[in-house]
Amino acid sequence: MHVPISWLREFISFDLDAQGLADLLTMSGTEVEEIHSVGEGIEGIRVGEVRSVRSHPDADRLVICDVVHEPDGEPVEIVCGAPNVAEGMRVAVAPPGAVLPGGFRLEARKLRGVLSHGMILAEDELGLSDDH
Repeated sequence: MHVPISWLREFISFDLDAQGLADLLTMSGTEVEEIHSVGEGIEGIRVGEVRSVRSHPDADRLVICDVVHEPDGEPVEIVCGAPNVAEGMRVAVAPPGAVLPGGFRLEARKLRGVLSHGMILAEDELGLSDDH
């Protein structure tokens, strides 16, 4: 069973970090098998809205999405390989300068001749799950 610390804080007041809480729970007879940290090392991720999706001119499995990820911002082109991306979706976006798990800093770059101004992220790329 996975239990977020934020959920426990709704019911119990404590000033322990994750490891201190795990130690206390184990001493009380509730075994803690693992501690998962989500989002460590991630910077600059935003929520964006896909405004349009069109075929990539030089790649069968890629599409070009116009995505707005700034309040009152203009759409930016992001090249994406997700087969399920669609107009109107809300997506996790890593704009240039964002840092992904493992310390990878994203830059704008050309993919098959089209400049991509970021990356639309799947759950596994954020370290949230194994879903891609």
